[in-house]
Amino acid sequence: MPEKPGKAQSPRNLGDYPGVWCLFSSFYGAYVRPDFFLGFGTDWQLVESNIRKGQVNRRMEIRYVDDSEGLEAVRSILGAANRIALDCEAAGYHRYTDRLCLVQLTTEGQTYLLDPLKIDLEPALRPVLEDPAVEVMMHGADFDVRLLDRDLGISVTGLFDTQIAASLLGVEALGLSSLVDNRLGIHLSKKYQKADWAQRPLPAPMREYAAHDTTYLAALSECLREELVESDRLEWALEEFHEMEKVRFDEPNGQEPVLRIKQARELEPREVDRLREALAWRDRLGRELDRALFRVAGDSVLVEAARRNPASVSQLAELKGMGRALAHQWGQDLLIRFRDVDLRSKDQLVGYPMGHVSPNGSGRRPSPEVEARMARLKAVRNECAEALGVGRGTLLSNAVLKLIAESPPTCAEEVASVGGIRRWQAELLADDLIASL
Repeated sequence: MPEKPGKAQSPRNLGDYPGVWCLFSSFYGAYVRPDFFLGFGTDWQLVESNIRKGQVNRRMEIRYVDDSEGLEAVRSILGAANRIALDCEAAGYHRYTDRLCLVQLTTEGQTYLLDPLKIDLEPALRPVLEDPAVEVMMHGADFDVRLLDRDLGISVTGLFDTQIAASLLGVEALGLSSLVDNRLGIHLSKKYQKADWAQRPLPAPMREYAAHDTTYLAALSECLREELVESDRLEWALEEFHEMEKVRFDEPNGQEPVLRIKQARELEPREVDRLREALAWRDRLGRELDRALFRVAGDSVLVEAARRNPASVSQLAELKGMGRALAHQWGQDLLIRFRDVDLRSKDQLVGYPMGHVSPNGSGRRPSPEVEARMARLKAVRNECAEALGVGRGTLLSNAVLKLIAESPPTCAEEVASVGGIRRWQAELLADDLIASL
């Protein structure tokens, strides 16, 4: 087993980190004074960023781009860039469709907020984001990579994901604000984390918040890269980045909706059919109102409605979480759906899908032999994770361990061929995993 490394002392502010000001100078294209960023031009929003260590104020340049002329200027600048910090905002927390609502880019000392609701960003972004020679720095890229693929048809290359990098270093607090705070000593607000990014116009504070998501990614990436090199884990990260670049958006596969509701297993067949109708009712409302489903009605109140089978709109409105306005305006349709279910014979009821097995096999109970192998494999994985100071799932997921337990490999080459395992993971764990079997 590898030895557990000593705990690294992370720098608490920019001044404590060798080369960070040099990094800011090279990344922003000119020497940056410690007290502020210089901004010029009437189309730039200048905002101050509070730095806790030393209470230093800096100003950040933000340009909001929502027309073709502005986008063409950005495209020209991106054509000369070799490093870009990128982030996306979507509207899924508020809207029915989780559509791309804002793209943030920072390069050469300038932060651009691009509005995909007003202009087509694909022609400007594709050449740079699909150029492997350009490093694209992101944080927690999984969702954004899928979003860019679905909405713009763009496949990101040259990725450096700061969340992945931090996880491979054993960092527990993986949020961007925590990493920027711990590595750079900069406090970022979380005020607009769940804001409605589809609203227009975007208020100035929301623009500032969005810009912060990319402003410090270059400095953070450099800090984490050095730590990866020092811990001899950079190759791990590069392999993980490459795998993340392969991620694509997958259309929902038409999964039976009641399978997503945990309480559905506890319901009688007729109640399950009512729940199925309630979910369809909520989905139609969410689509018509362009509202996130949980903002229409939560899962729990729909389960309760399916159980109680209210006889009137007034009884429906009394259910906790339903809301009187929702019940009185749209509840009659739900009750009609419930009456249709009540008229079905027992033979016509669908009920809960029995013997369902998900694509990853999570619905099937493994045999005692497989469970015993899983226990031994987990023990090996857990011991190694402890020695390396990384999360167990980061080192190797339970899903991969289950594949190994179901079809035990007999050599390192067979371990390396298991679906979902990385080369670095196989090299690190193969011998010990085989020995446990």
